[in-house]
Amino acid sequence: MGAAAAEVVAPRPPSAAGKRRSTTLRFLFELEKPDGLLPGTAKLPPPSPEPAADSLIDKIASCHRVFTFAAGAGESDEERDAKRDRLVEVLCEVRSAGGKQRALDHRVMVALLRMVAANLFRAMPPSAYPPLPPDGVDEDAPAMVLAPSWPHLQVVYDILLSAVTAADAKALRNHVDRAFLSGLLALFGSEDPRERDRLKTVYHQLYSKLTGERAFMRRSMAAALLRLVYEAPAAERHCGVAELLEICGSIINGFAVPLKEEHRAFLARVLLPLHRTRWAHTYHRQLAYCVLQFVHKEPGLAAAVVTGILRHWPVTNCQKEVLLIEELEEILDVIDPDQFQNLAVPVCSRIARCVSSCSSQVAERALYVWNNERFLELATSSPGVMEKILPAFVASVEDNLERHWSKCVQQVTASIKALLEQVAPDLYARCAADLAARRSEAEVAAAVRDARWRKLEMAAAGAF
Repeated sequence: MGAAAAEVVAPRPPSAAGKRRSTTLRFLFELEKPDGLLPGTAKLPPPSPEPAADSLIDKIASCHRVFTFAAGAGESDEERDAKRDRLVEVLCEVRSAGGKQRALDHRVMVALLRMVAANLFRAMPPSAYPPLPPDGVDEDAPAMVLAPSWPHLQVVYDILLSAVTAADAKALRNHVDRAFLSGLLALFGSEDPRERDRLKTVYHQLYSKLTGERAFMRRSMAAALLRLVYEAPAAERHCGVAELLEICGSIINGFAVPLKEEHRAFLARVLLPLHRTRWAHTYHRQLAYCVLQFVHKEPGLAAAVVTGILRHWPVTNCQKEVLLIEELEEILDVIDPDQFQNLAVPVCSRIARCVSSCSSQVAERALYVWNNERFLELATSSPGVMEKILPAFVASVEDNLERHWSKCVQQVTASIKALLEQVAPDLYARCAADLAARRSEAEVAAAVRDARWRKLEMAAAGAF
């Protein structure tokens, strides 16, 4: 009976249904995010259990020391060769991972980018180029300046390019930040063309993969180009502009039509002012390609482009004049007759002044514009255009035949005169007659002026 009473009195164990549920923030967070990641964070791949990853990281860490390759820096050839060998081994392993379509371990990516930053991001030495004279020609300047540490830099750039090519866009977003992109952009100031060429390939590859950073990269390139135009000394050599414009040309080629206002502003505020610098001849081919892409996509921009080029026309830089004449000729090849009617007078007036230039190169290049079939077609087929543009050309042609010092220019001028007389014989004769009449009037006015001066001189002499 006692046992039965104990059995009755003994408390019952709490049931599972009666257990109180936890309502702490940690419990609720674990229910929502069982993987333990905070909202908005990307889940990184787990660390590789393979010991090869740790070995590769150690090898990468041993490449942080930077060799300047300068005399008296305390660097032996054995140490330099040893670092290059280690860099080549790292490059082989990175390429091997890319060839097998296997993503690099996130720890390896972190170590790689740290090593790349330690070797590439550096202060640029003083320029080896002398200041450029106003005429834009310097015969004493070296053909190119090569970085002494290129044996190491070359392999580092190859490692970076292989890592970027092998990684997917998500992995790059987790490891490449804006500070790293800005550091790469600053390296375009290097005077070694080999480094700028590798850098151009890497930066373009990053632009193609980092879609979320494309606007930032475009703004950064525009800011770098604007600094060269408005802040850099006029005689300072502009390194890296050609490579940046090559990247911009590829980007512009992919713009959708109609163009965004941001893209039109880039043309007006960045590309057109680049025509004003003394160093325009070092990057003019890439610049002309970018400008022509805009005209191809929106022909209505041709008027603004031509006006911008004429605004920045040089006065004493003959080499730059030749390049701008070529650019104007390329733009005239793609515009329609209606646009040519509005641009014919300012463009042909400038070209006519170049025809009578003292520089034989400028004069010949301006005369050869008439050998362009598209220009000749626009000038002769558009109603009323020849009456507007031919008087200026007739004056320059006749002046060359009478006064120009270059026999070659006189020969080319004679052939162009025969062409113009064949295309518009009556108009050419009328313009030549008007020119002769104006010259006769000018000679009479000069004779009257000289006579007045002689009278004043005689009167002044008689007064004393």
